[in-house]
Amino acid sequence: MENTWYYHGTEPIKIKRYLQSLGMGHRLFNDIKNGAGVLMVDHREVRPTTKILPNQPLTIKVDPEPVDPTVAVSDGPLTIVYEDANWLVVNKPAGLSSVPGPTEQNDTVLNRVKGNLIQKGAEDQRPHLITRLDRFTSGLMLVAKHRVASSMISQQVQTHQVKKEYLAIVSGHLPLEHGMINQPIARIKDQISREISPDGQPAKTEYWVEETKANHSLVRLRLHSGRTHQIRVHLSWLGNPLVGDHLYGGELDRVEHQALHATRLEFMDPFTEKELSFKADLPQALQELWDQLN
Repeated sequence: MENTWYYHGTEPIKIKRYLQSLGMGHRLFNDIKNGAGVLMVDHREVRPTTKILPNQPLTIKVDPEPVDPTVAVSDGPLTIVYEDANWLVVNKPAGLSSVPGPTEQNDTVLNRVKGNLIQKGAEDQRPHLITRLDRFTSGLMLVAKHRVASSMISQQVQTHQVKKEYLAIVSGHLPLEHGMINQPIARIKDQISREISPDGQPAKTEYWVEETKANHSLVRLRLHSGRTHQIRVHLSWLGNPLVGDHLYGGELDRVEHQALHATRLEFMDPFTEKELSFKADLPQALQELWDQLN
């Protein structure tokens, strides 16, 4: 697997510093330095300490990762919104888990992506899920098709520069048309659910009210942190639980799962240095639910 960048700075720069500026993590750079790949400038193999000059091409060649034998192969369907040599953006249906776990080992997004890569004869067959969704949350997920892509976007993930927006159908009316919920979230001992707690991890959720009905609201939300069940916990704390959310006090007679959909995904592609943006409308079941509510 091979990737090339052209350095557009005005002064010479060490390869390591340049790759770090693009987003590459220390682990991958060290792996390359220790023999898992090669670095090339102007098509010549060079040492990691080499400096590159303005407008010179830097190419990295990295060996494929070993296939993970613990991840089963699934031929289940994938709704692919976008694909190139480095990324997959998929639209996950509600009810499909992101990764293998206690409820499902063999047919998750990860299993299906692995199967998809094998079907296409991909050299790298060990995908990395960059964003994940709860089993019963539908919508957009970002997958790195190889470890270079996973490493190059890691800084954006850590600094919350991968923008994720959701649409939610909630009970009642929110206190503001546009607001920020800034409440720490903690795990409840021996339970899968979370709660607002001063001892929890910082969590921020921004929201905009898109539409209202007599007893419900359609809300757009943006995550500024990535805590488990963050949107569900924050909306319940606000007094506006997701319709269908059995863990956090939602109405259970309308829909079988929480009415939450990951509708927008944006990130800076570290390979092209251009922003990529994707949108997925509400799935039919949630659109029909909203249309039927009073």
